Amino acid sequence: MKYAGVWIRGFAQALDYIFLSLFFFPVTYIVKGTWLMFPEDHLWIIFDPLCAIFLIVIFAYFIFSEGLTGVTIGKLILGLKVLNISGDKITLHQSVIRNLGRLLDGLPMLNILGIISIARSPIKQRIGDKLAKTTVEYRRKITTL
Repeated sequence: MKYAGVWIRGFAQALDYIFLSLFFFPVTYIVKGTWLMFPEDHLWIIFDPLCAIFLIVIFAYFIFSEGLTGVTIGKLILGLKVLNISGDKITLHQSVIRNLGRLLDGLPMLNILGIISIARSPIKQRIGDKLAKTTVEYRRKITTL
């Protein structure tokens, strides 16, 4: 098994956010009349109910994509998959734990704790992975005759 490191996982996440932006930008434009929200566009200066909805959508996207299929769009494109420690498909429960762990991984900012955790782990686990007993691995290649 080959475990996915910081850079490839970060790139997969960037692809996921590009994918999510295809939904978020048009919705923001329809609801707020602007493509990007600045502090003056928020209902409460630094936060807005629309932002809360987007956060829920982001967590749901990662939880259900990984929990049901083991991949997100970014992971699929880059050939990565979330598996449990035994190398089997993760459960939805593990996906919830893994993705709530993003709140810890993101501390103090820019996913610093998660990056340090992946870099120091022999099986490249971030905090959420350790809590859920999961790993991100390169998918096995399927050969055709």
